[in-house]
Amino acid sequence: MNKRAGLGFALALLICPVLRGQAFSVTFPQALSSQPLDGRLYLLLSTDPGAEPRFQIEASVRTQLMFGMNVDGWTAGQTKLVDASASGYPIRSLKDVPPGEYTVQAVLNKYETFHRSDGKTVKLHPDMGEGQHWNISPGNLYSKPKKITIGSGSAPISVDLSDVIPPIKAPQDTKYIRHIRIQSDVLTKFWGRPVFLGAAILVPEGFDEHPKAHFPLIIFHDHFVDDFDGFRTTPPDANLKPDYSERFHLSGYNRIQEEQAYKFYQQWTSSNFPRVLIVKIQHANPYYDDSYAVNSANVGPYGDAIESELIPAIEKQFRGLGQGWSRFVYGGSTGGWESLAVQVFYPDHYNGAFAACPDPIDFHAFTNINIYDDKNAFFAEGPHKRVAQPAERDYLGHTFVTTQEINQYELALGDHGRSGEQFDIWQAVYSPAGEDGYPKPIFDKETGVIDHSVAEYWRQHYDLEAILERDWATLGPKLAGKIHIYVGSDDTYFLNNAVYRMEDFLNSTKNPAYGGEVTYGPRAEHCWNGDPNLPNAYSRLHYNTQYLPKILEQIKKTAPQGADLTSWRY
Repeated sequence: MNKRAGLGFALALLICPVLRGQAFSVTFPQALSSQPLDGRLYLLLSTDPGAEPRFQIEASVRTQLMFGMNVDGWTAGQTKLVDASASGYPIRSLKDVPPGEYTVQAVLNKYETFHRSDGKTVKLHPDMGEGQHWNISPGNLYSKPKKITIGSGSAPISVDLSDVIPPIKAPQDTKYIRHIRIQSDVLTKFWGRPVFLGAAILVPEGFDEHPKAHFPLIIFHDHFVDDFDGFRTTPPDANLKPDYSERFHLSGYNRIQEEQAYKFYQQWTSSNFPRVLIVKIQHANPYYDDSYAVNSANVGPYGDAIESELIPAIEKQFRGLGQGWSRFVYGGSTGGWESLAVQVFYPDHYNGAFAACPDPIDFHAFTNINIYDDKNAFFAEGPHKRVAQPAERDYLGHTFVTTQEINQYELALGDHGRSGEQFDIWQAVYSPAGEDGYPKPIFDKETGVIDHSVAEYWRQHYDLEAILERDWATLGPKLAGKIHIYVGSDDTYFLNNAVYRMEDFLNSTKNPAYGGEVTYGPRAEHCWNGDPNLPNAYSRLHYNTQYLPKILEQIKKTAPQGADLTSWRY
């Protein structure tokens, strides 16, 4: 809710019932922007002095407090009042914040107005090279943290946005890691302003010394990375202070990562290692750190942009073989869904997909939600009782956060699906555009009520199991032997449930049989990727070596007569 500046108006607000509890007045100076600003204003409160509040907001039980509100045409010196009407997480409203000592900080996540080619006009945060992380996004405004006391009936506390998050320095090419960035014609047309795609490419040993060699290309789908990670040309830092990984319950996991990255470098440069190109694509967008690599009514034609613009540019510059038999794709979680999706939507472009712990590939099991038959995404409901549904668990079934809570978190970050988080990007990719230009909601974020007309759109366009079942007569001959799926039987996000359903369909296929594999890791959490001998903490560091034997075997079996099988085997 917008408020006018002015002392008289501010005094009137103090006695308005909506302002029960603490309120905050936020301003920024002209030195930070001479132009009016649009965006999402976050008011952050923390009881933990260990870090700035902007780095303490998350979906887990460790989170501190945040409250979000939209601002439009906000000018320097104008006061914005953050009060009980702001959308809060995990406490819904500022009026319910207990009195006490806090550190306060404010951040403005700036929006840009996009005039899309479909005639829709929307305000969104453009990615600035950081992967849609509002707390480090270059150009966003923020205040210095300060100590405050919240008490009943207090006057508004002033917070001044005083700093701008600086730009991110672009990574530099090295002997083994190269970079490419192109302007996409189809995405530029869709968004009505220049849009770029990038990639970090791991080139093989001897790449520069063998200019006539051409290479198989592997796309490693992942979340946004600013560079090719997991590859280290120097031994681990002996002075590195060991950290503790809460996810894996391991001390010194930072050292383990460095050790495994250096081990990969040693393998990569060894005399008998296959010479291939491995590519990590950079396709952050106004909705998320990743486009899901498919065409979408809301995110744009990223599938066509990647397949028809970026990959040909990579293969031209870095000497890819440039044919479907020589391309492969793998990844986990979001990257797992993408790997299977691009193999399905572009079946001739790839010769095999290795999808680990994929995001839901059958929307009967959209995490723990059946979007077709359930009425509510947040609760299992009976005639006299309803039970909150978990969104995350450990392998023993302990709940970390409920589906309702994680959507409350997203709603505080941004309305109209603008949180930059998981449920909102699923909605942005899979939904049709609403009349207001933003993604049509699959369910109400306040009540959890599912819109089954949107669910049907999802089924027809992005439910991978439904698409395979519907189109197997034409897709099956192109996909035989190419589908490989791996997931833990106790996946943190219930992603194994959709894989069970996909496996049932795949095992029923005939003329042809699918000829691939679906494998489960007993008691394994997110994101098990098929290694039967190592836990997730290690196997997640081995994507680039784990599937190579199967890739080489598939090339041997399927390469057409006359294919180049030698120039890259030096």
